[in-house]
Amino acid sequence: MGVLANVTLSTSPFLLTGIPGLEAQHCWFSILFFSMYVVAIVGNTLILAAVRADSSLHEPMYLFLSMLAITEVGVSVSTLPTVMGILWFDAREISLGGCLAQMFFIHTFSCMESGVLLAMSYDRYVAIYNPLRYTTILTLPRIVSMGLGITLKSVAFMAPLPFLLQRLPFCHANVLSHSYCLHSDLIQLPCADTTMNSILGLSVVLASFGLDSLLIVFSYALILRTVLGIASKEGRLKALNTCASHICAVLLYYVPMIGVSVMHRAAKHASPIAHTLMSSAYLFVPPVLNPIIYSVKTKPIHWKLLKLRERSMCEGAGSKFLSPSFPAQDFYTWKTCSKTLSAAVRSEGD
Repeated sequence: MGVLANVTLSTSPFLLTGIPGLEAQHCWFSILFFSMYVVAIVGNTLILAAVRADSSLHEPMYLFLSMLAITEVGVSVSTLPTVMGILWFDAREISLGGCLAQMFFIHTFSCMESGVLLAMSYDRYVAIYNPLRYTTILTLPRIVSMGLGITLKSVAFMAPLPFLLQRLPFCHANVLSHSYCLHSDLIQLPCADTTMNSILGLSVVLASFGLDSLLIVFSYALILRTVLGIASKEGRLKALNTCASHICAVLLYYVPMIGVSVMHRAAKHASPIAHTLMSSAYLFVPPVLNPIIYSVKTKPIHWKLLKLRERSMCEGAGSKFLSPSFPAQDFYTWKTCSKTLSAAVRSEGD
């Protein structure tokens, strides 16, 4: 009977948790979280569109930026269904299979993001240390190979985690502490020995996030040594300025991760809201802020996004021009757009 009870409970749905103590305000929080999802998904998609549309952006730095945008869209899409389901419909239940699938995708895309940040630090080192051979060292086949290597490594590291968890009996109340499924939450629920799961989880963290962070620090030590060897102050500042966006992306990714780890170990008795906010910052802040940082700090991306915006406005005005009831003020908008696009085409041709 005990075994049967365990089997029955292991297939029972899991209960996700929204924002503890603030359930009555979920409708207001839904506006904030939905806005963050829109900014993250639309912002990263626009960066992908800008890089794809402009051949001058088909350089290593922007190709790595596209990889970062893909991983951040992946993280956002992985958490969106359950987070918004709880905030909008109070849909807290999730099956074991659905929970394990969500856990796999969240951790896989997070691991990919860490790997891409490491590749971007190598890209910055090559650009500063050997700028004349930059494009010959980081060729398109090498960049594609690095992207495939990051993907395969992340999948290989994370694939065993759900399979090992699926074999365990869940005998306790299957209540998770977040509005999405994480490995650190799930290994606390089984009534069997989870030592192997804990060891594997720690090994994955050290081999992926831990090693990546150490190599990023090592890359910037080499970058700093190279920059200090530049004779002019203006040259040193210019070289460091090319790393500003990447440094911000690294800090946005690793600082919340370290904060979550410290909270789980040193502040176990802190408010549940504090734990929820720190975990949300780890998953939501980088996808929201990185597109803003790169679109502001990276001038080619900034100008290409402006061009895409102008082009969409011009196409809208052009479609209205074909309609019988074309407003007079839209004619001047369409005429101005035509001149702007003609000048842009001429400048690109030159």
